[in-house]
Amino acid sequence: MKKVLIITYYFPPAGGPGVQRWLKFVKYLPDFGFQPIVYVPENPSYPIIDEHLLDEVSEKTTVLKQRIFEPYALASFFSKDKTKKISAGIIPNERKQTQIDRFLLWVRGNLFIPDARVLWVKPSVRYLKKYIQEHQIDTVITTGPPHSLHLIGLKLKEQLSVRWLADFRDPWTTIGYHDKLHLSENAAYKHKMLEKRVLNLADEIIVTSPSTKVEFEKKTVQPITVITNGFDMEKVAKQTLDEKFSLAHIGSFLSERNPVHLWQAISDLVKEIPGFAQNLELKLIGTVSKEVLDTIGSYNLGEFVNNLGYVSHQQAIVHQRKSQVLLLIEINSANTISIIPGKLFEYMISNRPILAIGPRGSDFSNIIQQTNTGVFYDYAAKEEIKQTLKQWYTKYLEKNLSVHAVGVDQYSRQSLTKKLSSLL
Repeated sequence: MKKVLIITYYFPPAGGPGVQRWLKFVKYLPDFGFQPIVYVPENPSYPIIDEHLLDEVSEKTTVLKQRIFEPYALASFFSKDKTKKISAGIIPNERKQTQIDRFLLWVRGNLFIPDARVLWVKPSVRYLKKYIQEHQIDTVITTGPPHSLHLIGLKLKEQLSVRWLADFRDPWTTIGYHDKLHLSENAAYKHKMLEKRVLNLADEIIVTSPSTKVEFEKKTVQPITVITNGFDMEKVAKQTLDEKFSLAHIGSFLSERNPVHLWQAISDLVKEIPGFAQNLELKLIGTVSKEVLDTIGSYNLGEFVNNLGYVSHQQAIVHQRKSQVLLLIEINSANTISIIPGKLFEYMISNRPILAIGPRGSDFSNIIQQTNTGVFYDYAAKEEIKQTLKQWYTKYLEKNLSVHAVGVDQYSRQSLTKKLSSLL
């Protein structure tokens, strides 16, 4: 088998969406003739832990670990909870930021460029340079965010002339939270220059959406390939649907993803349809911002909320199969048009209708339409959202609420790994 070195921050026991992409690539790469060697931090500050994912790491994988120093450990001295949320990408609304919030964001954006894991770059290059030479590895993959890991690939490329593929799970300088980091003019310039170097020195660029490809094509002439996230065929017993008309959101529910018109539409239906209130459940799974919960409460929907917090990935799959409707909400910004949420693909094979809300022109709206797995609306479409929920509620009462997906096989993890292997 040909060896390939994969440099990633998120790997089991890390939980959350960031770990899934390369956990699954690593799982299937040996089927296509590649021996994955995964380099990860030994003592990371993961905001979410999911020990169950350790069982999914392929026995054919070599895992290398080196210690990392992360300033989040020091920042937690000011506020452990706030530091954990910023680490997870949850940034409080600017109007409600405290002095500690603004201080931590300024430090994150201006002192640690491109991110708080940058102190891992130099020791990693020293260690990996020797390992690559001793084990005759000629292909390196870096995946970000955190985008500081691409700087490890950049240094290895410069010093060893290895073939380097840079995988962007999210954009760099146009990611939704980037302009909320209180960047100085000098810090913003440094981010752009580092992004430019990575995009122009990597041999191959991999992105997760067509819009990110279009964005990067304006910044580099290097080849760019779209390999989306996908789904794996999880071993989950057939589930009995929730008795209530459950609307489930699975994943981080950030304050910027607060679909006010959805809450208004649901509130209207509670008032207008007899029995709707008795059947309604708002099932929130994962980290939920206070602003979202406050807004739900302001529309008198608090009594319908079932806030389950973080659950294991396996439990999340179970809830996807049990819930009547799956909610998929993306930040309402031009910068998030390119974001295709990883959970979309698991949603698509759950046989449950997806109600997706995001900025007009979002890449994931095309996928939902092409696979016949749900509906997509922009944030202003209150009446359309209301009518769809009303129709689905009628089908729920008739015990006939389902979808009939088409063309989803192209998004299986095996198919996507085959596409990756063709690049390798």
